[in-house]
Amino acid sequence: MESPYKGKTGFKRLLNAFNYSCAGIREAYRNEDAFRQEVLLAFVLLPLAFWLDADAIGRALMVGSVLLLLIVELLNSAIEATVDRISLDDHRLAKRAKDIGSAAVLITIVNLVLVWLLVLLD
Repeated sequence: MESPYKGKTGFKRLLNAFNYSCAGIREAYRNEDAFRQEVLLAFVLLPLAFWLDADAIGRALMVGSVLLLLIVELLNSAIEATVDRISLDDHRLAKRAKDIGSAAVLITIVNLVLVWLLVLLD
């Protein structure tokens, strides 16, 4: 059975999508410690990216790496919530899904650090 919200089109669909996205960000901020920490990091790093001496491409890479971290954390949180919704029992596939999501966040953090170092060390 398809969602009853799939029939919306045009501006109404855009408005609904925007509201659902805002609700998702609020829920992640309220319920996910890691997301809150990364938002705090973004509040520090994003202005810093514009203050530091970097060219436009370097600045775009710095900003993009910070935003990518937030995106991957949201996806990881969604995976974890879905796995927990299905079952709280220990299961090797549930652990695998959560570990892979966590690995994606780790690789994104490494990417952020490397991008910032490469841009700043030129």
